[in-house]
Amino acid sequence: MKSISVLGSTGSIGKNTLKIIEMYPDRFEVAALSAKSNIKLLATQVMKFRPDIVAVGDEEGAAELESILHNNNTSPPAIVSGEKGLIKAASESKADIVVTAVVGAAGLLPTIAAIEAGKDIALANKETLVTAGDIVMNLAADRGVNILPVDSEHSAIFQSMQGQRRQDLKKILLTASGGPFFDVPAEDFHKITPADALNHPTWDMGEKITIDSATLMNKGLEVIEARHLFDVDPSMIEVVVHRQSIIHSMAAYRDGSVIAQLGIPDMRGAIAYALSCPERLDLNIESPDFFDIGTLTFLKPDMKKFPCLAMAYEVIEKGGTAPAVLNAANEKAVSAFLSGAITFDSIPVIIRQTIDSLDIISKPDISEIVLADNQARGYADKIIATFI
Repeated sequence: MKSISVLGSTGSIGKNTLKIIEMYPDRFEVAALSAKSNIKLLATQVMKFRPDIVAVGDEEGAAELESILHNNNTSPPAIVSGEKGLIKAASESKADIVVTAVVGAAGLLPTIAAIEAGKDIALANKETLVTAGDIVMNLAADRGVNILPVDSEHSAIFQSMQGQRRQDLKKILLTASGGPFFDVPAEDFHKITPADALNHPTWDMGEKITIDSATLMNKGLEVIEARHLFDVDPSMIEVVVHRQSIIHSMAAYRDGSVIAQLGIPDMRGAIAYALSCPERLDLNIESPDFFDIGTLTFLKPDMKKFPCLAMAYEVIEKGGTAPAVLNAANEKAVSAFLSGAITFDSIPVIIRQTIDSLDIISKPDISEIVLADNQARGYADKIIATFI
């Protein structure tokens, strides 16, 4: 029996993780759950999976959760709140593996705490490696902890490298759907509404990740994550736009061979492989119908039209706190767009100005990364205020 903690259990990844756990009650049990604000759904999950500890966003949410459980005659688990509570849920539960599905930089410190506690990580929070990749990967190696990718693209690369010699790897081909606006002229980007941007053509994701997919920032963050996760030079990572989202990513080798992982767009496959690899669980997911698909296409991304991707490659070269600044500014800009405060085409402008305006620390520790994140958010807020 493998014990699992799910951080971000009310989001898309979290809910799909719990579906898999529910399918295999003889293999998995829930040690901890967390949610920021969706307390009603979290309460339902607590009553079904009976974790030992639950983390919520604040004390008000903790009181609401306890009240719901009491009204349903359910003995509450240990309920903790805030950042310290999330760290406690990540590190002090009996979990063998922690699924980090918290959105944004908020996932960094809990993930580090879980690694320090010796727990394997099923990583769905790409910002952890974006902001502190060197620190996190070195810590995992020191603690003998496995970091298993949950993003569909990184899971595909991970699967395509199984059984292969690491020194034979020539290139990682990271696929991208291109988002809903790949064929929209850049001069029309200012007309795009949040509702337009949230209508992703192939994947069902949370709001923030869906907007990132529309700007191609999501792919930029994945490039940074892949650089750390697979310990490769950025020049070895190539983004390929693949509109059908059937090939989830590929690994190219020095003999000219390319190994790809294919499947219909369903996050349960990547999640289940992280939880059970090298075994593959029966998830009742059909393989692609290639006769129905007919054609698979591949295109180059337009870096001028989608500058967020270009900026991601840029901050890899700068290193230090630059990726943390990029990520923080992006989180602020996406939030402002979703609230209607700025236009879609303003997102990369805000990120660009923030990167250009802040000093970069070349070899930061965690406290300096957190400080850079906070400074970038403050600066981005000032820029956003000029758009309102």
